[in-house]
Amino acid sequence: MQKYDVIIVGAGAAGLAAAAVAISRGRNVAIIDMGDVPARKVVASGGGRCNFTNSAVAANRYFGINPNFVRGAIARTTPFDILAWATAHNIQFVEKAPGQYFTKHGAKDIATALINDAHGAEMLMQTSVISIHKDSCVFNIKTNRGLYSGASVIIATGGTSFPTLGVSDFGYVVAKQFGHKIIPIRPALCAIATKCFSSELAGISIDVEITVGREIIRDSMLFTHFGIGGPAVYRTTVRDFDDISINFAPGIDVYAMLTDAKHKSGRKSVAGILAEFLPTRLAKWICSDNKHIADYRDAELRTIANKVQHVSVPKNEIKLHGMQSAEVVRGGVDTSQISSKTMESKLCQGLFFAGEVLDISGDLGGFNLHWAWASGRAAGANA
Repeated sequence: MQKYDVIIVGAGAAGLAAAAVAISRGRNVAIIDMGDVPARKVVASGGGRCNFTNSAVAANRYFGINPNFVRGAIARTTPFDILAWATAHNIQFVEKAPGQYFTKHGAKDIATALINDAHGAEMLMQTSVISIHKDSCVFNIKTNRGLYSGASVIIATGGTSFPTLGVSDFGYVVAKQFGHKIIPIRPALCAIATKCFSSELAGISIDVEITVGREIIRDSMLFTHFGIGGPAVYRTTVRDFDDISINFAPGIDVYAMLTDAKHKSGRKSVAGILAEFLPTRLAKWICSDNKHIADYRDAELRTIANKVQHVSVPKNEIKLHGMQSAEVVRGGVDTSQISSKTMESKLCQGLFFAGEVLDISGDLGGFNLHWAWASGRAAGANA
């Protein structure tokens, strides 16, 4: 049996970040992963460009039963720290949107830096963990390649999104084995299937406001053959929501515009007026009648304006698009049983959790990778 100070299960962003810190503390580290290469999700993230942090990192951009759990970790690992880390590794990056930092030459730069930082760890790829048991102060891990033992174990297996990249629910299984509660998981940062919109709208991209509870999300939305997607919708799905309301014309008083056009351009069609600020196909879907706008009663124009600015999508008409395309999952290991300072289990000394396996999900825009860095570093500093 091979013995280590720290054994990390999962060679993703959180696991590699944890390894780097543990190695810097002089710990003897092994990383076990079922895949053939480390940092697979990192390489695929951001369409291969890797949105690796966001200057707006704060607790209000994270979701779960207790989003405030992130406060300590993100205070100790800030966006400035991650940008400094990237600079130290000669990784060139760009601010693609305000606060959103992407690699200039591709996500592989981040993956390579993470792997280099973990140099010195025993990297056991294509290795599946069969069981983990604790005997006194030592964890014994049985794998398809033999037995290993460690004083500490960090579970950084991620969630079950993107199954094609080789993921599993093993982290949840281990957590339950040691008495941890699992918050039920579901897809997040994903598209929505709904019959509320015609498939004829597919391919249209438009800036919208989506109202989710008391929050308003303003971003771009894409109509698809099965419903809606794009950043605005992705950001909606990571939040807790029931019915949602969509405004296709944020910042415009559509009713006032229509009533004004009724008096000034009475021979125009409503669709023609709407097409002045909406895509033509969407304008015709909202109002396909070709009669003159002057022939509409004001109450009818109010109804049309509401169809532009208050489109209700009821919860029973919303179907999340599934784990196969979700960027993250909502749910995971209950954070009330984890130390927010060290990421150590409150139920089992020496057992740590980091990254997406926890019941913490970040907003779209680099927040989830930042959580991987922050929680991984915290676990690595204390294991």
